[in-house]
Amino acid sequence: MTTPTTEAGRERVSAFWSLSRAMLLGMKRDRTATFFLLLFPLVFLVFFGAVSNGSGSPHAKVAQVGAVKLFDSIQGEDRVGLDKVLTITRVDDEAATLEKVRKGDYDALIKQGPDGTVELRYTAADPVRSGALNGILDSVVQGANQKASGQKPAYVLQAEQVEDKSLKPIQYLTPGLLGWAVATGAVFGAALTLVGWRRSKVLRRLRLAPVSAGTVVSSRILVSLLTAFLQTAVFVVVATSFFGLKLTGNWWLILPLVACATLAFMSIGLLAGSVAKTEEAANGISQIIVLPMSFLSGSFFPMDNAPGWLQSVSKVMPLHYLVDASRSVLTRGGGVMDALPTMGGLLLFAAVLTGIAWKLFRWEDE
Repeated sequence: MTTPTTEAGRERVSAFWSLSRAMLLGMKRDRTATFFLLLFPLVFLVFFGAVSNGSGSPHAKVAQVGAVKLFDSIQGEDRVGLDKVLTITRVDDEAATLEKVRKGDYDALIKQGPDGTVELRYTAADPVRSGALNGILDSVVQGANQKASGQKPAYVLQAEQVEDKSLKPIQYLTPGLLGWAVATGAVFGAALTLVGWRRSKVLRRLRLAPVSAGTVVSSRILVSLLTAFLQTAVFVVVATSFFGLKLTGNWWLILPLVACATLAFMSIGLLAGSVAKTEEAANGISQIIVLPMSFLSGSFFPMDNAPGWLQSVSKVMPLHYLVDASRSVLTRGGGVMDALPTMGGLLLFAAVLTGIAWKLFRWEDE
């Protein structure tokens, strides 16, 4: 015997799958939406992967193990000039510091070896920074040798990256561009769907039917998650197959990270869709949020050289933490503890903004 409760539950499940199917079919038919959600971010990956060249000399963070006469002897104006391009931190534990270099906490480790050899261990995850760092150190060594002209070279620079020699710039680019793609798809997908359905009276018809707002949101979540996982699969396959991306052992952690990030960015889209009255307004609000966040969160280039206040702004944006955690688990050997705090923060962010969007949700235009 079927109870009323069981029947109501079946109706809710049926409504959920029907709405999800309708959204997926709508995306399939809308070639423009498919292009901007899947192919447009891929164009950026291919472009940056092919170019892989940067400009400028980023400020580098160097850990100094013990006494390094080459650095310790630099004084006066030369020291001021060195401090402008290098932040040198004295450390004692070489093994622990090397692990921090691999994870990106330091750009390099430097120590004094025998016979005047200066040993440099650097990360090549950011090719622009590693190239600039080698140039800076080589210049310092040459300058010291010139002062000792007529004698045996006082110092010899011995540089070696901490990662495998096959590491390529795509290691840095892929996580940032993937984070941007996931954020863009989730925000715009949720906002434009919500406004479009309200404008076309679809939400009104759903309201008259036994469909709750929770069912509508849940179906949108499913579609957004499927889209994000598809984006992730496409990015990883293209980057590994054509540009030599090397995945670390815990690369699979990108999947729960992307899932949590999708919920966080979708909540932004739901909020935008709840307050906007037209598709144009929803698109404008989403652009105002996504574009600055993409550039200020390190998706396209490092923020280390930005002014302090701008770096502080970056650290309040959820995309900043997604990009950092993604780089850690995909290319820098990070583990669960590198991803877990970010996942928790993204879910908390999603809960807060979804609650606000729920309060502002409207079935029809007023």
